[in-house]
Amino acid sequence: MEAVEQAASLAPDVIVMDVNMPRMNGYEATRQILAERPIPIVMASASLPVREMETTFAALEAGALAVVSKPAGPGDPAHDAMARRLVTTVKLMSEVTVVRRWPRRDRLQRLPPPAHSRQRKIDVVAIAASTGGPTVITEILVPLAAQLTPAICIVQHMSPGFMPGFVEWLSRRTGLPVKLAEAGEPLLPGHVYLAPDGSQMGIAVGGKIELHPGLPANGFCPSGSYLLASVAQRYGKAAIGIVLTGMGSDGSEGLLKLRQAGGVTIAQEAGSCAVFGMPKTAIALGAAEHVLPPAAIAALIHNTVL
Repeated sequence: MEAVEQAASLAPDVIVMDVNMPRMNGYEATRQILAERPIPIVMASASLPVREMETTFAALEAGALAVVSKPAGPGDPAHDAMARRLVTTVKLMSEVTVVRRWPRRDRLQRLPPPAHSRQRKIDVVAIAASTGGPTVITEILVPLAAQLTPAICIVQHMSPGFMPGFVEWLSRRTGLPVKLAEAGEPLLPGHVYLAPDGSQMGIAVGGKIELHPGLPANGFCPSGSYLLASVAQRYGKAAIGIVLTGMGSDGSEGLLKLRQAGGVTIAQEAGSCAVFGMPKTAIALGAAEHVLPPAAIAALIHNTVL
């Protein structure tokens, strides 16, 4: 409650928000702060239990930009790395201009008018996302849940330890079967597969998931470009690739390969991005056939899939 009051009076460049606090939790505090003033908010949460992680993602839905693990106590071997990650995230988020609130759930149920597209057989949709990605992913998937037929493969940059919570949250928000990808399992229609921490996710011959632990690509593990390049090689015209909000350039090179292979390629437009970094790079590279906000991305998928 004090944080909500001080945010209004101090107008800070960035706020670091805990989840569990007395009298008002971080989700409600985030919602109230962003209702009055667009301030970048970073959620700092313990990586366990899963229930707390789900609450953290609810705060992301309310408008927080990023989630990081609380640093371990001094003397813990992981302390220095976790502390650096927190400091780096806070510095980066302090430079982000928050331009809008995320949409309410009850606005995500109806597809907009059809986007221009040609129907084709689509076997897989591959998505690369970073800062601001979780909520945009739900904006795309929720309207499609009732008729989704392709498999969905997602690389979402996230602090280590939070993927299990993201799986649970995304499953509840979309109503779709969502899981962490496992090596060797086949892609099933209408299922959502998330790349696990520290592994590159690709698609092998026969439509089975392959994972390569600890193999950085363009500085990321998992990498959106790695996934999109693999999808381009295996599926070509039968794939849709999407690069969403996020800092940096991950996803752009892989999206270009998919476009060259004949797939449908999409970048999120600037006005709907928390951070217009990854999509901007993909657009500049000529990798994106379409540049659209989330609702129109959902409509394009809906009207492309046979």
